[in-house]
Amino acid sequence: MVARIEANPKYQELKRKRNSFGWLLTILMLIVYYGYIGLIAFDKELLAKPLGEGVTTLGIPVGMGVIVFTIIITGIYVRRANGEYDRLTAEILEDAKQ
Repeated sequence: MVARIEANPKYQELKRKRNSFGWLLTILMLIVYYGYIGLIAFDKELLAKPLGEGVTTLGIPVGMGVIVFTIIITGIYVRRANGEYDRLTAEILEDAKQ
């Protein structure tokens, strides 16, 4: 059964799509996260600028943006996994049963 699944072209397609999409999202997350850490390390003054007359600085919404971005790309991956990847997996299993 395992050999039939691994030989199935749909399985190869699933692996390729899942891996490339996973790497794309990983690279995006690393850019956002390390960009934020880079700002903290090299431009503290920018993140320390107050917003308006209050005590909130620019760093707070930027940090929240990193968190929200993480949630959004996780949702994007889950949506794609539950749709396209699950459909391909079901097709692969159906083909392997035959």
